[in-house]
Amino acid sequence: MIGPTGKQHHSAAAWEPAWLRRSIAITAAAFLALFLLLPLAAVFAEGLRRGWGVFAASVASPDALSAIRLTLVTAAVAVPLNALFGILAAWALARFRFPGRSVLAAMIDLPFAVPPVIAGLIFVLLFGSRGWLGGWLSERGIQIIYAPAGIIIATVFITFPFVARELIPLMREQGSDEEVAALSLGAGWWQTFRRVTLPNVRWALLYGLILCNARAMGEFGAVSIVSGHIRGETNTLPLHVEILYNEYDFAGSFAAASLLASLAVVTLIVKSLVEWKVRRDRAAAAAEEH
Repeated sequence: MIGPTGKQHHSAAAWEPAWLRRSIAITAAAFLALFLLLPLAAVFAEGLRRGWGVFAASVASPDALSAIRLTLVTAAVAVPLNALFGILAAWALARFRFPGRSVLAAMIDLPFAVPPVIAGLIFVLLFGSRGWLGGWLSERGIQIIYAPAGIIIATVFITFPFVARELIPLMREQGSDEEVAALSLGAGWWQTFRRVTLPNVRWALLYGLILCNARAMGEFGAVSIVSGHIRGETNTLPLHVEILYNEYDFAGSFAAASLLASLAVVTLIVKSLVEWKVRRDRAAAAAEEH
């Protein structure tokens, strides 16, 4: 095959032996089935093992409904906050030079480096009754640790790199030529952002939001430390699964786990659709250029 530079390029399929291609495909499929599909199937099978009635009763119990509500509320607060932070951080790092820029870029990755349990302990040290700010908060009747507020704060911390890390490389690659052109034509900064910047990064933003939402709903370590495991008040769905399992309520535990697994499957489907849309748009753009 002759490339655009006139040099001859050979497809990998032209020299790879057929047995090697089949072996790689079979190995990948077996790995996928063993470590992803089989565990998911086991969770759903165990959740439904005692029938739909028991499954529905477990999911509709007051503690389960409270855990579901808190999980959804936490994600509903954490995801928009991280979207705002991610857009601002990406815009600042990709468009401006300022003191501390490298520090900000490094700090974005901090939640990836800090174990979630340690992050939870940090918030206990800050906001706990004996923490640095605990006395000041108690005097004003504000409770963060062992309350939904602490769960939301911990989740925001754990998930804030996801949106930013999707946007920063894309905005750096795109440059600022289109934004400068819009500003030179008289557009304001908000109009430029809404009609130029945001459309250019919409798929990366959506991809980051999907990942952020999935992690927010499934976070366990940091949330476990700051929640206090108060039934009906501070248990998210992952914590509810753990409590039921430790109490040998396997039917209820796997029923709740199947909800989380369903959310994971939905997230995977949406993620795949976004990736497909991005590939299609890029292919269409490449076709227009040629």
